Amino acid sequence: MDKSFIRGMDISTLLELEKSGAAYYENGQQKELLDIFKNNGVNLIRLRIWNDPYDESGCVYGGGGNDFNSVLKMAEKIRNKEMMFLLDFHYSDFWTDPKKQVKPKKWKELSGDALKAALYHYTEQILSDLKKNDLIPDMVQIGNEITNGLLWPDGQLPTYRNREKEQPHRDYQAMFSLLEQGIRAVRSAAGQAKIILHLDYGGDNGLYREWFDAATDNGIDYDMIGLSYYPYWHGTLEDLEANLQDISRRYQKDVLVVETSYGFTLEDREGCSLLFTKELAAQTKYAPTPQGQKEFIEELIQCIRRVKDSRGKGFVYWEPAWIPAGYSTWATPEGQKYMGDTAPQGNTWANQALFDYNGNALPALAAIRDS
Repeated sequence: MDKSFIRGMDISTLLELEKSGAAYYENGQQKELLDIFKNNGVNLIRLRIWNDPYDESGCVYGGGGNDFNSVLKMAEKIRNKEMMFLLDFHYSDFWTDPKKQVKPKKWKELSGDALKAALYHYTEQILSDLKKNDLIPDMVQIGNEITNGLLWPDGQLPTYRNREKEQPHRDYQAMFSLLEQGIRAVRSAAGQAKIILHLDYGGDNGLYREWFDAATDNGIDYDMIGLSYYPYWHGTLEDLEANLQDISRRYQKDVLVVETSYGFTLEDREGCSLLFTKELAAQTKYAPTPQGQKEFIEELIQCIRRVKDSRGKGFVYWEPAWIPAGYSTWATPEGQKYMGDTAPQGNTWANQALFDYNGNALPALAAIRDS
């Protein structure tokens, strides 16, 4: 097996799932999740980290409650299995993406140099604490899906609205001045860790050219370009491959799909408010079945492997173990209040996992092993 090709999994909800009674099976035998992954060629685990995912009364926001202590426990498990570790700084107390980048509560009143200093010291402290436990990550993301910036409003970019028509000029200076603090902290505290800058919409070459041209013009120091690619939102695999080929050559950087997934069923399950629907499946050529999910994974791997000069470094599947279990929810009422985002509670991802609703490994896992 080519160990240099990343077959990654983001399992940031695992500790919460285990507390809720989730169990996982391979060929009918219950096994530890990381052992199942290792048996199927997985060699990297991605973990997100939120600054303080609790309200003033100590109520958790949900989504795995990914504070430093949970990252520390998971990093120990990862290292014990001799896997690589990617740490994803959201620089928020809860979910971030191109539509929301909420400042941590403790930084709410900070701006300018004070905000830059807070970002630097927080990043350095987290990495130094991991280093004390011999758990320095192999890769670090400075922000999560920062297409439109981070730490809003200070580091906010005008929204990239229309992916077909010419965009108005976007001023990157404020955002880059914040990113540079995180990058400096990683270089100082994490030694040889690879720095990833991560955007969404992996099939949009115009977006990536605009953003990373600006990064080049501003002398931003980074190692890899990270992309989100969900085939029902982000274009075809042909669009993704064209973008990967272009940006890896244009910027002379390795590329890594740091988020991806596809559904294996449209069946409802109590306690789940499923995001992947019949309408989204219709946007792709893949059937919403275990076989369709397997075909997507196989073709995605082929797409990434075709990137020239071996710059296509692999992929990370997002929350492959988030099966229906107990109280696990994408957001509690407290978390929804923090983000200003109200929706039904529950597991929104269960039909895109790599395990069925009963925790049995699906064929896509074997496809990863055999790729």
